[in-house]
Amino acid sequence: MLDLTELKLAAPARALPTRAAPALVGLSLALLLTGCGQQDAKPAGPPGGGMPPAEVGVVTVNPGNVGLVTELPGRLEASRVAQVRARAAGILHKRLFREGSDVKAGQALFEIDASPYQAAYASAQAAQARAEANLMQATAQAERYKPLAAAQAVSQQEYVNAQAAQKQAEADVASGKAAVQNARINLGYASVTAPIAGRIGRALVTEGALVGQGEATPLAVVQQIDPVYVNFTQSAGEVMKLRRALESGQLQRAGAQAASVRVILEDGTEYARPGKLLFSDLTVDTTTGQIALRAELPNPGGTLLPGLYVRVRLEQAQASNAITLPQQAVTRSPQGDSVMVVGTDGKVQPRPVKVGGQQNAQWVILDGLKAGEQVMVDGFQKLRGDAPVKAVPWQAPGSKPVESAGKPASPAASAPATVASTAASAPAASAAAPASAAR
Repeated sequence: MLDLTELKLAAPARALPTRAAPALVGLSLALLLTGCGQQDAKPAGPPGGGMPPAEVGVVTVNPGNVGLVTELPGRLEASRVAQVRARAAGILHKRLFREGSDVKAGQALFEIDASPYQAAYASAQAAQARAEANLMQATAQAERYKPLAAAQAVSQQEYVNAQAAQKQAEADVASGKAAVQNARINLGYASVTAPIAGRIGRALVTEGALVGQGEATPLAVVQQIDPVYVNFTQSAGEVMKLRRALESGQLQRAGAQAASVRVILEDGTEYARPGKLLFSDLTVDTTTGQIALRAELPNPGGTLLPGLYVRVRLEQAQASNAITLPQQAVTRSPQGDSVMVVGTDGKVQPRPVKVGGQQNAQWVILDGLKAGEQVMVDGFQKLRGDAPVKAVPWQAPGSKPVESAGKPASPAASAPATVASTAASAPAASAAAPASAAR
């Protein structure tokens, strides 16, 4: 017998599918969109379904002529140095220059009290005048005795005495002229002039000081700094190689028997004007085996100062068909130097190379690589055995990165947003179903 209570409860249960149909349709639609979003968000991979090849930075080998540069420490020195000294004794009256300025050769620098020298000069002139007067008298007497001696009116001895007096008077005149010249020179020493053109330093004495008394008192120093010298040392063996390279024409010449040099200042900047290497005044230090070298640099603006510590870059030879690589690309070990080369199949293989030196923070490779090969510079930590890699151009630190122009947005970027919005709407739809059933 059918219970009326069960009949009343069964009736709403049969009506439930009709009322919940919209909620079930919404839930199915949400699950369908979620599956589509996850399929779109799956990253594209290789056809086999494995990991994509790792990207590594490479540089392409491009051989050319590279200068082999040696960097050595050195110090700057003035090309000419002259000490200004007092050659006349007296009180210093005046200084006629500005300290630290450029002076010309012969320019007056100091004035010393010239009163004693003016008096000595006047006395020498008077002595010369007296000697000339005596010469006049002696000459007249000798000329008067000459016809008388011929007529035997005077003795021959008197004529000889007159001639001797004339010669003595001439010697006195010559001595007087020399005394006048000496006095003029001493008077000129009272005005101290610059012996060479250059830059003068500070005055070593002040006005009112007694100078030149018993010794030549130093007054100032004039240095010629255009051009300027840089002194540095190099081993004797390397210098011999350098000479042979110059004789064979391998070195770049700035003139006759000169090689080009560059100077690096203390702040790391390079001096704009190149210099030339001089081979004069070479000496070998018996204790170190080093040879003292000197280079000459133009210094028209006075930028380089004597005593400044610099680094000298000496281009010693030109290497043909050489390659420059960043230092991180070369592995140096006791077994030899090597680089990692990326082949056409993407495989990375080590390659032994011959390093000839460094230039501008790069190694100079003399042998072991061919034109067009790709040398790995970074991304070493991404290597996984013999797995192929993807070579991309390497960019030096500080350079502007290459931006991809017109790259379309990835569909996977929008997929998470779609999934999130769909997942958020699914609970709302399912929550609406019981509410409708309750109504």
